[in-house]
Amino acid sequence: MDARLTAEFWVQAYLMRLQLAGIPAFVTKRGDATAGAVLVKQCPMDGTACAFQRSFDLQTGMRAWVVLAKGAEAEVDAAIARQRRFDTDLWVIEVEDPKGRHLLDEEGLAQ
Repeated sequence: MDARLTAEFWVQAYLMRLQLAGIPAFVTKRGDATAGAVLVKQCPMDGTACAFQRSFDLQTGMRAWVVLAKGAEAEVDAAIARQRRFDTDLWVIEVEDPKGRHLLDEEGLAQ
């Protein structure tokens, strides 16, 4: 997420990008509008899921989406719940796509 953008603005732009691609997505936990971190849970609708979080690589100075948890959906939900206990400002977006698409690797979202 660009430091100049509020969390809410980034979330709304991401949801619009997903909608334009025909990928259903929902905010399941609304965080702080200005500075909340964002987790994205991708559900292929088969009982599994993958949660992504933003990470900063100190060596390259780049930001990237990395896997927080992957596996059975209940296990991923538990990992997200643990993160929410530590960070009450956290946003959680759930992306439901059987093809596994989340668009986080597209230009403008990964950097």
